[in-house]
Amino acid sequence: MDNLLAFDELTRYWRGTQWQANVLILMHLLGAIILGMVLGYERAFHGRAAGMRTYALVCAASCAVTIIVAYPLQWFGGHVAGSSIPQFSDPTRVIQGVLTGIGFLCAGVIMREGMNISGLTTAASLWVASAIGIVLGMGFYLAAIFMTVMCASLMMWGAHFEAKLPSHPAIHVELIGTPARRFEQQEMADFAHRIGYRFAPGSLSISYRDQCEEWRFVCTARRNYRGQTLIGFAKHISELPGVAEYKVTHARN
Repeated sequence: MDNLLAFDELTRYWRGTQWQANVLILMHLLGAIILGMVLGYERAFHGRAAGMRTYALVCAASCAVTIIVAYPLQWFGGHVAGSSIPQFSDPTRVIQGVLTGIGFLCAGVIMREGMNISGLTTAASLWVASAIGIVLGMGFYLAAIFMTVMCASLMMWGAHFEAKLPSHPAIHVELIGTPARRFEQQEMADFAHRIGYRFAPGSLSISYRDQCEEWRFVCTARRNYRGQTLIGFAKHISELPGVAEYKVTHARN
């Protein structure tokens, strides 16, 4: 058996096709870092926890584990190439592992507070960054660049475009009445109708605390317009008789 610590064996990692493969891999990794940073800048610009560094790392890691599959003859310094060990190079297994593993990171950025869910766009874009790294690792530079530009554009201007489209926004309402106050469902339905919303009876929950009624429900806009603003909605709520406390938030779920 050859001495694996001999000078000639050690220098195999730094010459010939081994060196060329490393240069090509580094070029792919550099491209993945740049594209990941482009995608991550949009999140950093909007103050999200995952920014340029996170996206660059995700994209580069996905690219790295994908591109090494393309050079099985250079694995382990080329020692396997001349052996009788069968060589398998199936990138689909690597891709499956990468996309499954990135799901754990994506799940960590999704947060729910009441009726509001945040982090979905960040989670989806992290998954996209992983996919871009894989596409780049497979050598499809043009597709990876196009995907980066399209996704970054969607993340930057998609919300503005969505805001201009007709929609039925929803508002989550929490009411706490005075001890003598008892709310009625028809009263809430009429109130919502007056200000351009529809009371959703299926969302209603009622509880009691310290002899006070607590109502929680959702109101959706009746027509393809935004109806009252959140501030306007809160002003109308405050004018209801017998309301001790209230809370209104956008219901994004």
